[in-house]
Amino acid sequence: MDTLIDVAGLKARLASGQRTVVLDVRWALGDPEGRSHYLKEHIPGAVYVDLPSELADPADPGRGRHPLPSRARFQEAARSWGVGDGDVVVAYDDAGNTSAARVWWMLRNAGVRTVYLLDGGLAAWRAAGLPVEGGSVEPDAGNVTFADGGMPVTDADGAAGWAAAGVLLDARAGERYRGEVEPVDPRAGHIPGAISAPTTANLDDDGRFLPAEELRKRFAGLGVDATRPTAVYCGSGVTASHEIAALEIAGFTAALFPGSFSEWSNDAARPVTTGADPGE
Repeated sequence: MDTLIDVAGLKARLASGQRTVVLDVRWALGDPEGRSHYLKEHIPGAVYVDLPSELADPADPGRGRHPLPSRARFQEAARSWGVGDGDVVVAYDDAGNTSAARVWWMLRNAGVRTVYLLDGGLAAWRAAGLPVEGGSVEPDAGNVTFADGGMPVTDADGAAGWAAAGVLLDARAGERYRGEVEPVDPRAGHIPGAISAPTTANLDDDGRFLPAEELRKRFAGLGVDATRPTAVYCGSGVTASHEIAALEIAGFTAALFPGSFSEWSNDAARPVTTGADPGE
């Protein structure tokens, strides 16, 4: 199953009139102006997706900063974007797909198999000299019907014991993993046993995913192989979805801990480890 579509592939689909729903998922921690960026310019026909309100429930200490919404609420949002059963969906952002991967993972989890990330995102589209447009796209409502359980997940209890028999990857920046800084969550450090694997290292300098073979080598060097289960977390379940996409490109399957460190660190009973060592 393909994870990515390149600019040429998306351009060809749009030019030929093939049914394609394009989603603009611009969001970044500390930058609440995603919609403003979208209104200024976006890929023609792209529909804006607001990550905090449409791809998450309100923050909850027991569920993390970006809890997954209910299936019904997510289905309602996807229909408002114009997604119908059988549609091809292409998601992008302007940050190497680190936020767009959230909707990619959620749609996959909801049973949509034909959903792709635009490799390189908006920057790659611009670099190819292709046009952008401003304003808001308001599509006709779609009729997509969601299921549950299309992607593997784990919870805090599962994450607590994961490293004993598998590989638990922390997709945050290294300084947050080590506990040197923590800008948003109540405690600094990482889940004991987790291995630092910043998701930004899955990208090249242009914000495109590294080739599959390079990603395989990277993850193999972190202990990932087909014989042991792999799980991923980050701060709130967003960039961990990007890591899961990279793992898929490399040929590995991984579970997501949706609540991630924002849920873990809010529970005083859960231990936290600092430093470069995974701990136990």
